[in-house]
Amino acid sequence: MSRLLGQKRKQTDSKSPAESLTEQERILYNVIRNKQDMGIWTRDMKRETSLPDNVVNKSLKVLQAKNLIKEVVNIQNKGRKHYMATEFEPSKEITGGTWYVEGNLDTEFIQILKEQCTKQIYKLKVATLEGITDSIKRSGVLNVELTKQQIDEIVKALVLDNEIIELKSNGMGEFASIPVGKICYKCISKGSGGGEPKIGAMASIPCGVCPRIHQCTPDGIISPQTCVYYNKWLDF
Repeated sequence: MSRLLGQKRKQTDSKSPAESLTEQERILYNVIRNKQDMGIWTRDMKRETSLPDNVVNKSLKVLQAKNLIKEVVNIQNKGRKHYMATEFEPSKEITGGTWYVEGNLDTEFIQILKEQCTKQIYKLKVATLEGITDSIKRSGVLNVELTKQQIDEIVKALVLDNEIIELKSNGMGEFASIPVGKICYKCISKGSGGGEPKIGAMASIPCGVCPRIHQCTPDGIISPQTCVYYNKWLDF
């Protein structure tokens, strides 16, 4: 008899937390779980389940205590209580992506990356996105794994900050190692007076905005030698 009782107790203990939910708790849990990595706001829960406020609030506490759901910060609406099943990680739309930590913009990390990108571009003179990414990884100054997309976002921010300029390679001179038409970046030389940044001669090169840049080759019909705009730029 005692052995049978022992088996029953063991069977009860082996149940997963979700199996011991009441009907109302299960309804709420299923609604939250179905939202996957987007989660759901408490008001939307009440609307979708039609459960009374007190039942929803009580059920949320039970589900959290059983570690079936978790509260997450939604950067779009930080004041709202947002929940999702513990098996999911919040999407970028919820967390803000790499640049946010616990719902707050990680300005220190962003600034460090900006400085490193600028440093690598300055060292390389002219750099592609791939070159910047590879150079930062090889430098070993950061102990986190960075993606090409992350570096791209930082580089675009530097362009908007007027710290660097975006150009297209013409395949000559300092661009010799970069395929013609490839987007690349160069640091802007700033005046010692601290005024407006001085844009170097390369910033005004017509190749950077030429719609035929992909067809331009040293020996082709369209080439730097036959380009009127390029010759005018050289004379300038």
